Amino acid sequence: MESFERFQQSRCVIEDFTSRTLAAIPSDFGRLYYVSSLKDSATGRYQHEGLMDIYSEDSVQEALGDCHEELFSRILESPLPDQERDLRKCLDAAGDSIWAVVDSWRNDRSFQNMCPEEFPSYLRDLFCSNFGALLAIFASQRVTLDPAS
Repeated sequence: MESFERFQQSRCVIEDFTSRTLAAIPSDFGRLYYVSSLKDSATGRYQHEGLMDIYSEDSVQEALGDCHEELFSRILESPLPDQERDLRKCLDAAGDSIWAVVDSWRNDRSFQNMCPEEFPSYLRDLFCSNFGALLAIFASQRVTLDPAS
């Protein structure tokens, strides 16, 4: 019975988190970036005070881990042109800082932190390869899109 109760609570956390938080983010890449930013790289635990004030820590960890994996999978299952449109929508949220974000991600490759650790390395490699290629496309378009450069 305990596992059923934990499943129910995790489901409630997912519904709460997706309807209140993730729904406000207009792109899958943006959602993935946000969820991955909640994970402490030192401990591997997700930190979300609002959810932890309401739900058990184990349920929050399980739910956020499930959301992280689902978003990552959803992006990987999308055709590359769809990924390009979604990443462009994500970057549009950066406003005037779009090129700083693109340059930063291209140089420090911090986008690798968006990959769930539990996934096989070949899927993480595919994600990083696609992401790097999309950033290179955006950077090459910068010359034609940004009259200041």
